[in-house]
Amino acid sequence: MTNQPTRRRTIRSFVRRASRVTNAQRRALDELWPKHGIDYTAHELDICQLFGRHAPIVLEIGFGNGELLVSLAAANPARNFIGIEVHEPGVGHCLLAIETARLTNVRLSRHDAIDVLRQQVPDAALSRINLFFSDPWPKKRHHKRRIVQPDFVALLVKKIEIGGLFHVATDWADYAEHINAIVLKNKAFTPVEENGPARPETKFELRGKRLGHEIWEQRYRRV
Repeated sequence: MTNQPTRRRTIRSFVRRASRVTNAQRRALDELWPKHGIDYTAHELDICQLFGRHAPIVLEIGFGNGELLVSLAAANPARNFIGIEVHEPGVGHCLLAIETARLTNVRLSRHDAIDVLRQQVPDAALSRINLFFSDPWPKKRHHKRRIVQPDFVALLVKKIEIGGLFHVATDWADYAEHINAIVLKNKAFTPVEENGPARPETKFELRGKRLGHEIWEQRYRRV
């Protein structure tokens, strides 16, 4: 009997929740995905062809039900938005919202964000990456599952254009310290203040506030 090589299990920063997809969300996934969705392949995307125009690209990792993504896209028609989310109910909800708002500047991916960034997003293609209230994995033994790690930050450096932003928020103080320490170890990012209209609050943010959690938010400039 020959020894088979052991395959190292990839550590994912998310867990696929067994959530119920409503009939409306299922119809959206079936009927609207071809119009607004990006199927995953291990090939680089032609961003201009994807949107039919050249415009700054904003990518949101883990958009939840898509309310913030849709709101930002509606308020910024001169920008293109790509949202990544693995949970089907949220993707279906977001597809319905995109269609209701008649938006043409949003595309969705339902695959692992790391794979999408590595394989599909061209280098220096993004003007901004938003990461709002990702899973903090509060138990110490799970910290390795946190998406913000040195390799992830190095990947952001490749994909965000010079002068672009990494915008991150969390309601877990320990995770905030972790994020800031990891990002600032990479000299390609520097913290900045950004003036402008406040972003809409997310569902997870409002839940954190109800629990008495302080909201931490930071923007890092790609330099």
